[in-house]
Amino acid sequence: MGKGTGSFGKRRNKTHTLCVRCGRRSFHLQKSRCAACGYPAARTRKYNWSVKAIRRKTTGTGRMKYLRHLPRRFKSNFREDNKSTGIWD
Repeated sequence: MGKGTGSFGKRRNKTHTLCVRCGRRSFHLQKSRCAACGYPAARTRKYNWSVKAIRRKTTGTGRMKYLRHLPRRFKSNFREDNKSTGIWD
């Protein structure tokens, strides 16, 4: 049997499922390893031979819920008290 039409009928079992870390359908069930992010390894899978893939996953492609407010907080020296600094105080 070749790799063509006849073989496609036999393909009915899934090798990959959703990864809990990156959300992609890249988690290999028998290996217990994600092909996209490397989960359950502590470090995220990243190779310099795929620069475009790094660009898609890097900081700034998501919400940056914490990081996007840092420049403004840095300007005030990370002071969070609500005291006025006017000339009449």
